[in-house]
Amino acid sequence: QLQLVESGGGLVQPGGSLRLSCTTSGFTLDYYAIGWFRQAPGKEREGVSCISSSGGSMNYVDSVKGRFTISRDNAKKTVYLQMNSLKPEDTAVYYCGTALRITSVQRMCAAPYDMDFWGKGTLVTVSS
Repeated sequence: QLQLVESGGGLVQPGGSLRLSCTTSGFTLDYYAIGWFRQAPGKEREGVSCISSSGGSMNYVDSVKGRFTISRDNAKKTVYLQMNSLKPEDTAVYYCGTALRITSVQRMCAAPYDMDFWGKGTLVTVSS
């Protein structure tokens, strides 16, 4: 049974950092792209960052470029999102997701509602 489990969220002050983890099981992570998505209250879910199966291709939404870094460790079956210089507008529930048929990181990040599998999310709150 394919599972995605997010962790690492919490309350952080503006300018602070967090590292989110997406731990996977039930499938061979090596073969699939994975995305990080977020949903703030009253807003649509958006793609934040996506990474290809090999880790060689990454995509970021403009609002996080230069601040967030996505990475993966296939041996540990985990995908990470390092978030630096956090802003109040980054406050949201962060989800990892995948669509087994989508290999393009641009397409994955642009189409969150095409994902086949989701984790339950982890809340990130940026506030002083």
